[in-house]
Amino acid sequence: MIDQASRIAERIMPWTLGVTVFLLSMASTAGSMGVKSALPMPVLTAVAACCGFAAIFARRRLWPLVVVGAVAHTWLVMWPAAAVASYYAGTQLRRRRDLWLYAGGTVVLYALGGLISYRSGGYRALVAGTLANVLLMGGAMLGLPLVAGLWVRARRQVLDAMRDQAEQLLREQVLRADQACDQERARIAREMHDVVAHRVSLMVLHAGALEVNAPDARTAEAAALISCMGREALTNLREVLGVLRSPDPERGPQPTLADLDRLLDQSRALGIVVNRHDEGEARPLSPTAERTAYRVVQEALTNVHKHAGNAETDVYVRYWPIELEVLIRNQPPTATDGDLPGSGWGLVGLRERVELVGGRLEAGPRYEGGFQVRAEIPTV
Repeated sequence: MIDQASRIAERIMPWTLGVTVFLLSMASTAGSMGVKSALPMPVLTAVAACCGFAAIFARRRLWPLVVVGAVAHTWLVMWPAAAVASYYAGTQLRRRRDLWLYAGGTVVLYALGGLISYRSGGYRALVAGTLANVLLMGGAMLGLPLVAGLWVRARRQVLDAMRDQAEQLLREQVLRADQACDQERARIAREMHDVVAHRVSLMVLHAGALEVNAPDARTAEAAALISCMGREALTNLREVLGVLRSPDPERGPQPTLADLDRLLDQSRALGIVVNRHDEGEARPLSPTAERTAYRVVQEALTNVHKHAGNAETDVYVRYWPIELEVLIRNQPPTATDGDLPGSGWGLVGLRERVELVGGRLEAGPRYEGGFQVRAEIPTV
């Protein structure tokens, strides 16, 4: 909105300036703001119109306005175009030599105009032909606009320099923040590798040893499952560590709803009855939506393993027109070996993940007993 208003103002201002110069030039020749001229009105109107048109395009081409202003002032003591030309000379002339040439040429023209006015006699000689009035008009019509233009240009240069400096500081700040993030990610990756990966590797080794020396087939099968899941956890951990170490935020292949059955089979292999229910017409969804749904089911099943033991669990995947609903509901536990320790941040992080995609997460105990997690994930 602000940029649009600025563009509109940039288009309107030149025309406003041109109309103002035209009206002031007419007032100057009429005697109300200058010396009244005896020339016919069409001639005066044409000269004033030339001054106005030259002022409209003064930002792009300064010299037409300088020439028109010099002729109008010397011939008719018409000052508006000359004043505007002096202002634009201060803002546009970059080289010092050009400024001195402009100032010297203007002084000569004002002196010439004063001489012509002095020889014209009458009211014009009184107003624009005396030395005091020539100096006064030269200072007012040449000096003040030129100084104002120089001040505006200097101010613009200072603001541009400050803007460039601020942008450079912002870039440096972003770079330092990125470097700090990379260092922190590398530190977290080292900690996870040294602690988590080491412990999981030991778990896989012990499970393998238990599988080899198991006293019965059931124990061997459970040990093999633990070893398999541990290796998969190590694979996932290596992927996460790769993401943390890499400066590129793009991740590798992530699980989607196509991998949901494999996730449920892992829970079934641990002795938990997991029922999947798909409702609605299944359709391809965005990778973000499917990945979020998968993580919701994964975290909910993890909580079932930790806190509900062998409780039967139902997983509902409902395809609605504008959203995907995922509901995980477990029955009250019938036999547990005690709650496993948890970080307490699983559902908090899951809620943040769902809300980041514009969805909503609800989790809590059921009235009939048990626990449920329900997520609504937008698909459009």
